[in-house]
Amino acid sequence: MSDLRNLFARLEIDERLLGMIFCLAAIWIGFDLFSDGRFITPRNLYNLSLQTTSVAIMAIGMVLVIIIRNIDLSVGSMLGVTAMVVGVVQSFWLPGILGGGHPMIVVIAVVCGIVMGAALGGLNGLMIGYLGVPSFVVTLGGLLIWRGCAWWVTQGQTVAPLDETFTLLGGGVYGTIGENASWAVGIVAAIAIAFAAHRRRRRHIAYGFPVRPLWAEIVTAGAQCALALGFVAVLNAYEMPAVAAERLAEMKGWDVPEGGLHIFMGIPIPVIILIVLALAVSVLLNRTRFGRYVFAMGGNPEAAERAGINTKRMTVLVFTLMGALVGISAIVASARLQSAGNSIGSLDELRVIAAAVIGGCSLAGGAGTIAGAILGAVVIQSLQSGMSLLGYDASLQNIVTGLVLVLAVYVDRLYQQRRPS
Repeated sequence: MSDLRNLFARLEIDERLLGMIFCLAAIWIGFDLFSDGRFITPRNLYNLSLQTTSVAIMAIGMVLVIIIRNIDLSVGSMLGVTAMVVGVVQSFWLPGILGGGHPMIVVIAVVCGIVMGAALGGLNGLMIGYLGVPSFVVTLGGLLIWRGCAWWVTQGQTVAPLDETFTLLGGGVYGTIGENASWAVGIVAAIAIAFAAHRRRRRHIAYGFPVRPLWAEIVTAGAQCALALGFVAVLNAYEMPAVAAERLAEMKGWDVPEGGLHIFMGIPIPVIILIVLALAVSVLLNRTRFGRYVFAMGGNPEAAERAGINTKRMTVLVFTLMGALVGISAIVASARLQSAGNSIGSLDELRVIAAAVIGGCSLAGGAGTIAGAILGAVVIQSLQSGMSLLGYDASLQNIVTGLVLVLAVYVDRLYQQRRPS
């Protein structure tokens, strides 16, 4: 075992991330076998990517919250009240002021969602950082308060329909960037991965840091490039339904050939939003002073404060960022559903925390990655999607999700115990 760990360390392979990838592969293959080949299909994987984005966006923020040794149990309820307010703003308020279909409705609704989410998150951070109330208590109270507020906004009524342009942010039939643009994104991603690997290796050599063997570098970068291009290929293999294609042709004024239109979907807009946010927060966490302070607080809060870090202010900033990401997630979730109900986001706090923990975020603080959290969200959604495909109801899905969360925490504990000091 020690020899294998030494090999992983030499090749700079995250053994927990690698283990998750194998688990995800086993889940996909298992569900595909039991569903007679209906799981690993372009259509199902396209839907899986859409269903994952809302939780994955919030999981990005939860990583930072858990790294600084806190927790946020209110994210699902915050999403609910934010989505309801965004829905009311664009469906009831703005059309009377700007007129129905005005292009600024989408802009104002999006800004409103992000600002409101950030404000709610900042309020949590103020009570935790400056008043000293434990995050568990503050966010547990927020779970109840904001869920009640979500009902109070419209007295339990569902807000629908939402602005047609706004709903494109949720994906769906027309909310994609298209086949050609998707290939362009995949090619740019592959070039960026190769360039980043080359630049990183050159910098390590220049500063005398250890580097992994060249063959390992090529294999790792090649696998990442293949994953990016393969992801695009799968989504581009999903063809737009014939009825939707005919409607699109009618709206655009296209001539429909005798054999019908064959339009391939490509990458959904919510996935593009997720990728951009993941890259931005990864840079923030790993390349800036803010990120160094976050890890310092997670490693030893007392030492971080004695070193001059304003831990109270940092706590407010982290929870504000968490809230802003909840606001974006509320926009994506309500746009995907094309409505906002007071129950939207229910139990999302469980899924978000589970995604972060399954992705390698230690509840002891000081450790966590954005890529791991997103992969954890894919694992959680794959379990739910697979069980839905097999006909299992929501109660069993929640049971399995809860068991997976407990197992992930237990595995994290074993990992921390066996980790060399």
